[in-house]
Amino acid sequence: MGFLKRILRGGSSDETLRSVSDGSFETLTEEELQAHMGIRTYGVFELTDAIRPSYDLQIIPKQGFRHDEYIDETNGTKTPVIMASATRESLIDLFLEMIEPLGDVVDVVLETSHKSGEGHEDLYREHIDMPVLKSILLEFEDVLLNDGCAGIAVINPAKRQEVQLDEHKLLIAYGEPLDQFKQILIDTDVYPDEDIKFITEAEHVHSSCERLYDQFNVLKTRLGMDSESCSDDWCR
Repeated sequence: MGFLKRILRGGSSDETLRSVSDGSFETLTEEELQAHMGIRTYGVFELTDAIRPSYDLQIIPKQGFRHDEYIDETNGTKTPVIMASATRESLIDLFLEMIEPLGDVVDVVLETSHKSGEGHEDLYREHIDMPVLKSILLEFEDVLLNDGCAGIAVINPAKRQEVQLDEHKLLIAYGEPLDQFKQILIDTDVYPDEDIKFITEAEHVHSSCERLYDQFNVLKTRLGMDSESCSDDWCR
């Protein structure tokens, strides 16, 4: 597990670990860091390989969802949001079920932060048939689940609705109505909890590797995306 320490100390490796507020990780011994990164389950909740909480567990991962809102910084428009956390076993199936109500033809955005220090890049693909999209996403389940530098959003601009599986592996649904998305979550034992805290709200680390980055690039090609960033106003 030495590559983790090298990344946190500013070194280089075939592996990528991107730390958010990495204070507690900086003080760990090699053995403590290895043990923490090896923990995948907290109670009945199982994490993917993409992310880990702080060493002192400022937030303990759990399953559930809560209501929120997205406020557009340019015009102040408010959009209702559901944010959800689901255990690894059901995450991909749940995402695929949640994108179904968006319609037969949708737009897709891939988010990447693989190039350390260069921020995020959004890659956009318009007008893809839902069955085709689902087939491709199932083929690339590994990168969607385990790459902490990759996220995906499926959008219906006409409905102004969007469902994300972000790089923290949280499920986020935007737009009205949200009732269908809430019911899908509840039917999969992801229940409302307005007090739930997500892993994004405290110190945490993202993990990726060359293998997942290579898979991401193949996924990008399969979706017919080039390297141009998303310019659509509805893309977040």
